Amino acid sequence: MSDLRVGVIGCGHWGPNHIRVFSQLSGSVVTSAADPDPMRRAAVITQYPHIECVPDHRELLRRRDVEAVVVAVPTALHYQVTRDALEAGKHVLCEKPLCTDVRQAQALIALAGARSLVLMTGHVFLFNPGIVMLKTLTDAGHVGRLYYLRALRTNDGPIRADVNCVYDLVSHDVSIFAFLLGCLPLSVSATGAAFLQPGIEDLAFVTLRFPQDVVAQIQASWLDPRKCREIAVVGDRRMIVWDDLSSTGPVQIYDKGVVREPYYQDYGQFHLLARDGDVVIPRVAPEEPLKIQNTHFLEAVQQGRAIRSDGPFALGVLKTLEAINASIGAGGASVCVPA
Repeated sequence: MSDLRVGVIGCGHWGPNHIRVFSQLSGSVVTSAADPDPMRRAAVITQYPHIECVPDHRELLRRRDVEAVVVAVPTALHYQVTRDALEAGKHVLCEKPLCTDVRQAQALIALAGARSLVLMTGHVFLFNPGIVMLKTLTDAGHVGRLYYLRALRTNDGPIRADVNCVYDLVSHDVSIFAFLLGCLPLSVSATGAAFLQPGIEDLAFVTLRFPQDVVAQIQASWLDPRKCREIAVVGDRRMIVWDDLSSTGPVQIYDKGVVREPYYQDYGQFHLLARDGDVVIPRVAPEEPLKIQNTHFLEAVQQGRAIRSDGPFALGVLKTLEAINASIGAGGASVCVPA
């Protein structure tokens, strides 16, 4: 098959990464890019002289040498740009989250289905080799009965002006938890604070309750002295930590748990004692998640559907994010996540 001809809309932070990756991958070629900022367009042309850069994404969508597009514009513009692309008959890989409104997401999914087009969302951590290993170990029962999950995602910026840290940061861990567990949470409760910009939370503490009594917690912040990307999966047999910034390896398996030791003062009583064991650091292939994700997008276009991070998955993440923001607005009250 001929190479898929790709256009990239938005040349800010992530757009140039998509240009680089799709230019390197076998099976794709970047033909054009769009951004209203002339300095960004000039930077792309300097590095990729063969790429046609235009100021208006609608001009890019009219091009016959564009079959698929990457939407890497600010989150608030995702819906309109993605809708324009689908109406123009282009397959779409949209950066996360798909948009900021559940009804709009449903409309985009319906439009893609009606046009027989692939609509995929860039939840890039679903393609992170460490997260994939975490799912493989969890699915295989390596941790035993799953108790809870914990996520920490903090840094000193970058600070967004169009959406809060829930859409920017928490969306990553909601997608990871949904991927690991294969389901959405039943309910959420959350608190947040807006220190820098009125009405735009830069800090959030989120609790999610999943089926089978699994609890998860997320702490996310743009205002933290240390950059952290960490997830812990805790079960009755083992505990596993994924640390994306670890120098020794992103996945550490702790052979730890709690055992019941007989306590003989009275018949039938038990002590709950911590059990220590070895720490295993398995080898994780050092592959770039964005390359894996974008390869999946190419395969999805060839096959006519995305297997991972498709429209319904992105919709589930968005339903959860809306419930989290509703809980923050209600002072931390529990909010059900629609099925």
